[in-house]
Amino acid sequence: MRPEQHDRPVPHDRTTRYGDHPVPTLGPPARHRRRPGPRVLALAALPPLAAGVIWALTSAPASGAPEPAAGPPAPALAGSPRLYTPLANPDAYKQALKLTGSAAGVRDAAGIIRMVRTPHAVWYGDQSPEAVEKDARAVTRDAGIDGSMPVFALYNIPGRDCSNYSAGGAGNTAEYKAWIDGVAQGIGKRDAIVILEPDALALLPSECGKGEEAEKVAARYEEVNYAVSSLAALRKTRVYLDTGHAGWHDVASIVPRLIKGGIKNATGFYTNASNYQTDEVNSWYGKLISSCIAYVEKGGKAEACPSQKGDKAAAQAWLDKNVTTPPSRMKHFVTDTSRNGKGAWTPPAGKYTDPQDWCNPPGRGLGVRPTTRTGDPLHDAKLWIKTPGESDGLCLRGTAGPKDPERDTVDPKAGDWFPEQALELVRLANPPVLPGGRAGDEDAAGDDAGADAGVAPGEPNPAG
Repeated sequence: MRPEQHDRPVPHDRTTRYGDHPVPTLGPPARHRRRPGPRVLALAALPPLAAGVIWALTSAPASGAPEPAAGPPAPALAGSPRLYTPLANPDAYKQALKLTGSAAGVRDAAGIIRMVRTPHAVWYGDQSPEAVEKDARAVTRDAGIDGSMPVFALYNIPGRDCSNYSAGGAGNTAEYKAWIDGVAQGIGKRDAIVILEPDALALLPSECGKGEEAEKVAARYEEVNYAVSSLAALRKTRVYLDTGHAGWHDVASIVPRLIKGGIKNATGFYTNASNYQTDEVNSWYGKLISSCIAYVEKGGKAEACPSQKGDKAAAQAWLDKNVTTPPSRMKHFVTDTSRNGKGAWTPPAGKYTDPQDWCNPPGRGLGVRPTTRTGDPLHDAKLWIKTPGESDGLCLRGTAGPKDPERDTVDPKAGDWFPEQALELVRLANPPVLPGGRAGDEDAAGDDAGADAGVAPGEPNPAG
């Protein structure tokens, strides 16, 4: 497995199951009636005193450093819509219930509940076209009543994840096209953001190390182009394509893939899905990719574009000289901030033959809460694409296993709830998820950063 590769959670949907826990199908909500909020569902099972403390903690605004002031509204997300919060993994609430036996545990439980009731993506993959159509329709209707916009992560490309931890996907191109048709029918004329097929372009079949023939690469591009064209044709759907992350592909490497994958018909691209690169790194990488696309569209060569790993001042000088397209006409991007509060993990030097720095790395924290106000006209949104608290898979780091040698435990399979990691993400969140917290301080207490901290000016509080 490629050391740069970052795995996906096993896709889940609200019509099937999370692990062994059934989740009821959402039917069209009754007019004038809203489903119980996730906080209400979670607290109903807790002891009264713990429930009261958690209610107070999760009702208060999150603390932490404020985000930049809003810049010009991005055309793709005009009006700064509120983002949708799907039903949470039931195991998160089970963990919260177990944590309420002590005062410290109650605060941790509140952090877990705050985390899972923050807007994050709804993942789809492996369902039948009929099932995904039904579920996407239910979610978009629910979001419409709630006045929010759902983020769909579509993860069903044939040969997904090189048939590794998150193996699966449609059996062939025809099946995939039928599945995309189901998604499109389900979304219809309602608002939606689509994160299209993580790793589909950053990890082509030819890079799986299994001798995949050229026909599979050609099929991959056909599948991605079909999905872009079908979904972008919907009136209110914004489609973003995969770039991997800034620690993986160079700008000159990923831009030709985006162009071949149909970026001209998409809203833009996304970066850092399920990874840990910092906001600064992600924003710069996104700007360089968008600028390079604009440069190529005017006849330039992608190999002339500056790398995200090179001198920043020199790269900016190149942009100033060679890219004259206004931001309103350039491809925009979104980033994943679900687990990047502490940045990327640096494995101990020489300790592992394959450190798998993308796979359940220790000591990571939640990042900035989702927002469509980024202060950058090219940067449409910071999203939680990965569902924080769910495992990346059975990380062995080049050892025989079965334990993850960095954690001394057997990690849950991809997509299952990982209690230890969930606590790390909450305790090391930057900005903190609860009032009185200090970024990255497991023993945080006091130091309330203020009622509006951690939320961009004018942005609805994503926690409630």
